[in-house]
Amino acid sequence: MKLQSLLKTALITGALAVSSSVLADNFPSKPLSMVIGWGAGGSTDIQGRVLANVMSEHLGQPVNVINRPGAGGAVALQQLVNSRDQGHTFVFGTSMSVTFGPLATPTNFDVDSFTYVAGVTLGQSAIVTGADKPYSNWAEFLEYAKANPGTSYASQLPFDRLLIDYIAKKEGLDLRIVPTSGGAGMAPLILSGDVDFAYSGGTHSGYAKTGEMPVLASLADDRLVAFPDAPTLRELGYEIDPGEIRVVMVPKNTPENQVERLAEVLKLATQDPRFIEITEERILMPVVYMDGDEVHENLSNQVEGFKAIIEELGGLSS
Repeated sequence: MKLQSLLKTALITGALAVSSSVLADNFPSKPLSMVIGWGAGGSTDIQGRVLANVMSEHLGQPVNVINRPGAGGAVALQQLVNSRDQGHTFVFGTSMSVTFGPLATPTNFDVDSFTYVAGVTLGQSAIVTGADKPYSNWAEFLEYAKANPGTSYASQLPFDRLLIDYIAKKEGLDLRIVPTSGGAGMAPLILSGDVDFAYSGGTHSGYAKTGEMPVLASLADDRLVAFPDAPTLRELGYEIDPGEIRVVMVPKNTPENQVERLAEVLKLATQDPRFIEITEERILMPVVYMDGDEVHENLSNQVEGFKAIIEELGGLSS
């Protein structure tokens, strides 16, 4: 009886193993969910919906977009870190949510809490100003701001507030901070001239041809595609690389073969004319393909850089 019992157990175990293997080989076996941590209509959402359509065609399953806005993308990531759905649920979002978010507010995740499938886009954030200002470049702006204490800055996120606090300390600037809610809150203040300069995560791309929102500095690792005359922060002498990557992340426990399958499809998506058109021509961001290991390494290095700045400033501004 003991031998029969062992044989029965072995058969059941073997059957389960074969079943699991078949399911893994058939991934995805059901519709997928792309969770986006930003509201509908924004650049991440617009880009993500095109990406979802392209991925669906290659995967043979629908990729449904679910918006979970809040806390700078953290709401979506808090959902992902607890997901049991492995590769069938993933987040398409900005690296800033993973690198800076946990440093700014308590979260149940950090940069090591996820598996990074791939990066597909380089962000094009910038420091911008309005038309008809008495300065046209960063050097002239610094001269103006030093001569005019209370120069106003429109801030959207704790992330950009950290950057501007760092710059203000380095340059001895006395700024008036004006909190805003997203690009929609920032743009009217810059366009009307009510605020002198601001952070823009991408809103400035809509004013690329009109000159209504000149770019003073690039917050990407390289100069901006649409504004190549604007220097990077490192070129301006600031030891910080705040470059953003738009990335696909899955739960940490996702099987390797599922991650590889998603990565394969994402690489194909970065070569798809529809994804290239929406990314490079509409939201003016360069399409890239960056594998998961490279993404993780870049984000980990960025976290250490942010920690150093926070320590230098003696903490984050309230």
